[in-house]
Amino acid sequence: MGKITGFIEFERVAESYEAPGARLKHYKEFVLALDDKQAKVQGARCMDCGIPFCNTGCPVNNIIPDWNDLVYRQEWRQALDVLHSTNNFPEFTGRICPAPCEEACTLNINNDPVGIKSIEHAIIDKGWEQGWVVPEPPLRKSGKKVAIIGSGPAGLAAAQQLARVGHSVTVFEKSNRIGGLLRYGIPDFKLDKNLIERRVSQMEAEGVEFQASTYVGATGAVTEDGLNVVTTEQLHEQFDAVVMAGGSETPRDLPVPGRELAGVHFAMDFLRQQNKRNAGDRISNQISAAGKHVIVIGGGDTGSDCVGTSNRQGAASVTQIELMPRPPEHENKALTWPYWPAKLRTSSSHQEGCERDWAITTKCFKGEKGKVKKLVCTRVEWIKDDTTGQMKMQEVEGSEFELKADLVFLAMGFVSPVAAVLEALGVEKDQRGNVRANVENYRTSVDKVFAAGDMRRGQSLVVWAIREGRQCARAVDEFLMGASLLPR
Repeated sequence: MGKITGFIEFERVAESYEAPGARLKHYKEFVLALDDKQAKVQGARCMDCGIPFCNTGCPVNNIIPDWNDLVYRQEWRQALDVLHSTNNFPEFTGRICPAPCEEACTLNINNDPVGIKSIEHAIIDKGWEQGWVVPEPPLRKSGKKVAIIGSGPAGLAAAQQLARVGHSVTVFEKSNRIGGLLRYGIPDFKLDKNLIERRVSQMEAEGVEFQASTYVGATGAVTEDGLNVVTTEQLHEQFDAVVMAGGSETPRDLPVPGRELAGVHFAMDFLRQQNKRNAGDRISNQISAAGKHVIVIGGGDTGSDCVGTSNRQGAASVTQIELMPRPPEHENKALTWPYWPAKLRTSSSHQEGCERDWAITTKCFKGEKGKVKKLVCTRVEWIKDDTTGQMKMQEVEGSEFELKADLVFLAMGFVSPVAAVLEALGVEKDQRGNVRANVENYRTSVDKVFAAGDMRRGQSLVVWAIREGRQCARAVDEFLMGASLLPR
């Protein structure tokens, strides 16, 4: 694929960023995408490796070598068709996916994989610019009606696939705008929300109906004003199939002394407020990092997003701490390739200004006049239990210390979907509190109810959500029609 000797002749060229000092002044995207010439060169580096591990490294099984070759030949329209054949929303994955495909690239054995994600980004952006991305309404309607709960990537992918084969699809979203965690969980500087609006408009033209500010479940479970309610009885009466595609929204808490102090918040509450503010919504009780010493507890992407948002709000300092030990700078490729490795990852938000520390546990929060002022922490070490063979945490004696904190964000992941929605639909749950459904037919324990994405598998990547939404759509189509032409 590409140029036969391209991987020898050309070096990897990554997308560049606007300088930190400039990008901290706004919430707009700051990645400078590859131009046509740069994308052509990167496509040329795809090395015809025989077994394209990138295909299986990618959860949606993108046909990566093919569109690399097409970009090298500057056949952009065909490259877009190949890209869309496996991925409904490459403008999302081309921006926020961590690119497991690149970790699986054969060239990554030498630490310089093909810039797959940057090529994907270039293809889809060119497709929109050239007007090649257009609605694809069905030739005929099936007469079947499908309800989808949740408008995140899993729900949107399922909705688009099902609408394109003729089903009447209605997407229910409890927030006032469509997009789920794409809309409210990811900062605008990583994903411009106009990208979501474009896809929503396309899907509406394909026949999808969106109902925002709508809660699905029991009326008594609604805690927000202004929400419409659709009961589960109404769903079963009005629709031939229901897809549960909400997010894993219950955050992991930190039940230590002082947790009740003002200034200690779940990370998603902070990120959601800023995104709503950027959208022009009125915000009451705004959480502001301006002039404050911020501590982020949790080392993942959500924590990183809190770092970037805090710095844009004018934080006096930002420190991110993590319970696990510091990962190695570089993985042992002989042990990990082509799988996703544990290694130190530094995000663009970290580069904007952040102190980071690892192997730390929080013992308690200290405050004054009801407001948090300090964290009391202890260093830990991880040792192997001789009995179980598992790693266990042990506090380091005499290592207790304090961190100054005016604002603390808990970014330690999510444990399950909202239980009330699962209970209202009466579906069986697995031991983690997710909807129990397999990946063969995505069916739950309740007749004609399906589940996909984070609500089924637990918190995961946007690309996994798209995969499950697509596969679930095929399962629903088979259930309704007896067979399906949708890809799996």
